[in-house]
Amino acid sequence: MNKIINVDQIKRVLPRIDLVQIIEEGFAKYSKGEVVVPPVGELIFDDPPGEAHIKYGYIKNDDYYVIKIASGFYDNPALGLPSSQGLMLVFCQKTGSLKAVLLDNGHLTDIRTAAAGAVAAKYLAPETVTAIGIIGAGTQGKLQLAHLQSITDCRKVLVWTRSAKRIEDYQAFFKDTALDIEFVSESRDIAANCNLIVTATPSKEPLLLEADIRQGTHITAVGSDTPEKMELDPAILKKADMVVADSLPQSETRGEVYQAVKAGMLQRKDVIELGHIIARGEKARRDDTQITVADLTGVAVQDIQIAKAVFEQCEVEE
Repeated sequence: MNKIINVDQIKRVLPRIDLVQIIEEGFAKYSKGEVVVPPVGELIFDDPPGEAHIKYGYIKNDDYYVIKIASGFYDNPALGLPSSQGLMLVFCQKTGSLKAVLLDNGHLTDIRTAAAGAVAAKYLAPETVTAIGIIGAGTQGKLQLAHLQSITDCRKVLVWTRSAKRIEDYQAFFKDTALDIEFVSESRDIAANCNLIVTATPSKEPLLLEADIRQGTHITAVGSDTPEKMELDPAILKKADMVVADSLPQSETRGEVYQAVKAGMLQRKDVIELGHIIARGEKARRDDTQITVADLTGVAVQDIQIAKAVFEQCEVEE
């Protein structure tokens, strides 16, 4: 019998799953060539602005394959609706039979993206993080910070957003934590004061400029997941000592690597895939003076890993 697992059930079991570990394992398998991931399917909408992504694939010799549909419609909050929607379908890899429908409303995409940000910081962030900078105070801006708490003991945080309403929401989200959160009026203030920065917006123009980036900074960029988006000045990637992508094939059509190569600021041969770094089992940076950039466009193996883990945890709890 097919299972239909709703978002409340999903949220109940997620705390029992080691998200960083399963996402790490997924990236490592992906870079070893053990995962089949076709090109991303996507629909881009102009009025109202939005997008729908279809990501799917399977790990070789595994039990399941997964198809994910997730959307982002950025005017939804004004309508009282979340900007993210979606679901994941889990199928048996041996028979093709549907095992479960995960009605996550896009929540699992948000969570697996935040977990990937934590993985990137684990391997690329400076040993001593003096302050965390978050560009964007939406859902992903909140979740990235929340998941970084398992990676660093830094509690000083600077946040930049254009929306006063989002400042209130952000403060409410973290009100029972020990985080020292300050909101800044200029994104350059983030670059001036933070050595671990996460950009989490749907911007189509740079929010951080090369001239403002200090030595020893790590940047994880998670917002640029379509060909039109970019959050970083392409010159930042030229300046960086190390540029890492979650998927080299996807970086040919989207993300900060795509933008930097198009601008003539970066050569593809100089980009490292995150899974190869994870396979080494140690931090990638040589010292805390290096500038590093992780370009996370979102890979289907993350959806496979989190959907499997949720499905199997729900099975255990029955």
